[in-house]
Amino acid sequence: MIQFERVSKLYPGGSRALSDVSFAIERGSMVFLTGHSGAGKSTLLRLVMMLERATRGQVFVNGRDLGKTPDRHAPQVRQGTGMIFQDHKLLNDKTVADNVALPLMITGHRYSDIRKRVRAALDKVGLLEKEKSWPLTLSGGEQQRVGIARAIVSMPPLLLADEPTGNLDPKLSWELFDLFREVSEQGVTVLIASHDLDLIRRMGRRVLVLSNGRLADDIPASIHEH
Repeated sequence: MIQFERVSKLYPGGSRALSDVSFAIERGSMVFLTGHSGAGKSTLLRLVMMLERATRGQVFVNGRDLGKTPDRHAPQVRQGTGMIFQDHKLLNDKTVADNVALPLMITGHRYSDIRKRVRAALDKVGLLEKEKSWPLTLSGGEQQRVGIARAIVSMPPLLLADEPTGNLDPKLSWELFDLFREVSEQGVTVLIASHDLDLIRRMGRRVLVLSNGRLADDIPASIHEH
């Protein structure tokens, strides 16, 4: 599903974000990406989203060589990917349901289909009764779950999360990671950048460890992946 072959990323001025990174992530698996602040986690996710391009090496997503994919096809690549940020990036002047509906509206789905899918996504994250609420009336954990519902509403094959539990307490963080686990068990590939090592350890999934832009460790899952 995701494959990096000797990928390096240099920024103007010579600062090196990634250096000779290689790994492969199978479809339907749930993998954590960790490392110190500035280790290259966000850069790696941005390469998968085609928000950045590798300086050297090859990045493949779903069999597509992103290095050979023209910029005009980047939106098409991103449509197959749900993205969750630490800052939920919700629109406060739209209801919860309208926020979740956004990806489907952009791709021109029928209204009846949008409504059905939005309700199913909100139900999955346990927020169906909040569909008419405004984001500012929700707790931080609820807002983050709305962000997850929006990311999964179009049923993308790939889900990326950048420090999704950064602002949440341990109990809410665990619930969120458990939600990601359920999503992955339905065949979605999930890659989560996080520095919450205790939580990552408890999940027992594969962990990619970045250090100064290099892949320092690739720890296999300690539980059987479904």
